[in-house]
Amino acid sequence: MKRKIFITGGTGYLGSRLIPMLAQRGHDVRALTRKNSTGKLPEGATVCFGDALEMNSYTEQVRGTDTFIHLIGVAHPNPAKAKQFREIDLVSAQVAVAAARDAGVKHFIYLSVAQPAPIMHEYLAVRAECETLIRASGMAGTFVRPFYVLGPGHRWPYLVLPIFWVCALIPAKREGARRLAPVTLPQTLAALVWAVENPADPVQILDASRIREFAST
Repeated sequence: MKRKIFITGGTGYLGSRLIPMLAQRGHDVRALTRKNSTGKLPEGATVCFGDALEMNSYTEQVRGTDTFIHLIGVAHPNPAKAKQFREIDLVSAQVAVAAARDAGVKHFIYLSVAQPAPIMHEYLAVRAECETLIRASGMAGTFVRPFYVLGPGHRWPYLVLPIFWVCALIPAKREGARRLAPVTLPQTLAALVWAVENPADPVQILDASRIREFAST
């Protein structure tokens, strides 16, 4: 079924690749952008101007869509960026959830992170708080939870993949290894497309084990 989609983070690492995929599959895509970033949006989306951190900045442009994909987040997260997680990741999610809810969106897709995890506690805490906002909104929610996405410019974790493979063979460590092992960019994009075309009822979680089922490297 053709979906009418509103996406934030459309110029980012995932969004810039996801928009063409959705358009090619016949979905109607609107993408939020600042006026000085219009040229960065890929083809296949209707441009919608607004401020991702300002409440009610783009609510009216969301009306008429049925699916909202929120991909905004601090680039290259690390523990030193705890303040940015709350000022950007959390605030942008608060604005997005309010806009989607008020515009009558039925399904909210959120790029979250694997939970629990032994590191990046502030990052995980903000993502969990955002998931709680979506659950309380009344909208159906899909939470896509990779811990790390392997792809161009994001390849160093290939060096530690053997550690995850070994841990997956140890019963006591198997569940954590499968939850935290990196996934590939094609797998993550395929999971997001699947989420668009298979809405939650009311909530579904796509963790790393599930994401790895969607596409090969």
